[in-house]
Amino acid sequence: MSGKEAAVEIRYIADMHFDHTNIIAYDNRPFRDAEEMNRTLIENWNRVVKPEDMTYIIGDFCGGDGARLRELFSCLNGKKFLILGNHDSKEAVLEVQDLLEGTAEYLEVEDGGRNVVLCHYPVFSFHNQYFGWYHLYGHVHTSYEWNMVENTKRLARDLYVRQDICRMLNVGAMLPYMDYTPRTLDELSAFA
Repeated sequence: MSGKEAAVEIRYIADMHFDHTNIIAYDNRPFRDAEEMNRTLIENWNRVVKPEDMTYIIGDFCGGDGARLRELFSCLNGKKFLILGNHDSKEAVLEVQDLLEGTAEYLEVEDGGRNVVLCHYPVFSFHNQYFGWYHLYGHVHTSYEWNMVENTKRLARDLYVRQDICRMLNVGAMLPYMDYTPRTLDELSAFA
């Protein structure tokens, strides 16, 4: 083997909602239809995710059946771990376990010496939130519920007079800093 091997990157994204036509209007996504959205999600993913990389999908990947999930997961580079969301069918996901590194409803991972709590739903009192851990979530899109999470985060920081606590971050695909692309924790930490 010659040359320096590329470092494996860990990436995160939530609320991709493949095939979900109604999500385009709900999120004001800039796509004509679900086909264009699907194509963009796949292109953006494969532009940044290398075959050896790990991507944590934090819920609401696709509401389709096992055959559709197999088709979509097969189009995406890298290793994939699915945190189940409310639009993910457990039965369909069971049919594609061979394409995934795993599934869970809640997971704690280590990423470059930093600890990260992964759950589709925002957890207001997540493990070690006062000790610099991160919590990445989805589900709330850009709704009033997201505003409630952001206000709670600000309140915690004001009460404890620290900016390094309550590092909660919505990693929904539709957010400007996500731009329908899986992101690394380094990329996301500026927004947490």
